Amino acid sequence: MKEIKLQDIAASCGCSITTVSRVINGQARKYRIGKQTAERVMAEVTASGYIPPFTAQSLRRGGSGMIGLLLPSIANPYFADMAGSIVPELYKNGYTAILMDTMEDEARLDEAARDLLLRRVEGIIAVPCGDKPQTLEQINREIPVVLIDRYYEASTLPYVTTNNFKGGYDATKILITAGHERIACIQGELDSMPNKERVNGFMKAMEEAGLTHNARVVGNEFSVQNGYLETKVLMNGSQRPTAIFALSNTILLGALRALRESPLSVPEDVSLVSFDDNMYMDYLTPPIVRMGQPVENMAKLAVKILCDKLMHPEAAASDSQIRLMPALVAGDSVANPR
Repeated sequence: MKEIKLQDIAASCGCSITTVSRVINGQARKYRIGKQTAERVMAEVTASGYIPPFTAQSLRRGGSGMIGLLLPSIANPYFADMAGSIVPELYKNGYTAILMDTMEDEARLDEAARDLLLRRVEGIIAVPCGDKPQTLEQINREIPVVLIDRYYEASTLPYVTTNNFKGGYDATKILITAGHERIACIQGELDSMPNKERVNGFMKAMEEAGLTHNARVVGNEFSVQNGYLETKVLMNGSQRPTAIFALSNTILLGALRALRESPLSVPEDVSLVSFDDNMYMDYLTPPIVRMGQPVENMAKLAVKILCDKLMHPEAAASDSQIRLMPALVAGDSVANPR
């Protein structure tokens, strides 16, 4: 990816470098730069992916005190919990969060990250989507970027995540130990590393039990609708599974809705296990067996890594890539299929 410079923006817009600099720095009105010119400059900045070197300026000003937080879906209870843990932790460290929803869209993620930089945030904590780290890696050369929950496989960006392979493996073993052989896994976003690792854990457990021929992996997003539609298809097939492993709490909710519209009962007819933990799962009927993620510890570690990087830019801890262990949360949604 070619590095875009200030003079490139100026050339594209037909303006001087000084004019472009003043627009980017929010001084268009002060220097009486026309509205159309300012809009043209900002449009080119967004379209080109230009990243202004604001870090040194922020340090000279004493810092903006703002940290960008990029989440793929604020409507998802899991990410809402995550924001609820990150924002107070940032506040304890003297920072205010600017929260942006990327809607599981890679292009929107890149645009939002660049927009945060233009707002002069001092750092970014992001749950990435897609599989192209170039924009966040480029921004990381200007301000620190820390990934949480997800990460890029071939990137050196620091991250804090769950050991999703072990969580997927352990959840599947629970179903196998209970006597299930026909187990369906409803997965989420296909290019999400946590999703890939959970599926790998599922397949490893099925392989060890000699059940690979019975393993079914379906679905394509972390949504209620995905869980609902895939469960509808599964339950009306000729080889109905006796258990479902939902790879997120939203997928689980969709699966439950589909099952309640059928004559089947949980766990008498179909057992359910979910990834992610949330208090509401204890109030479902029956309470759901799930693999809980240590969201609060993930949030604290991500904020700590970011703050360490801001205070000590060359510190080794800023390049940490950490995986935390998931924990089984008991419930009553698993039974012997016989």
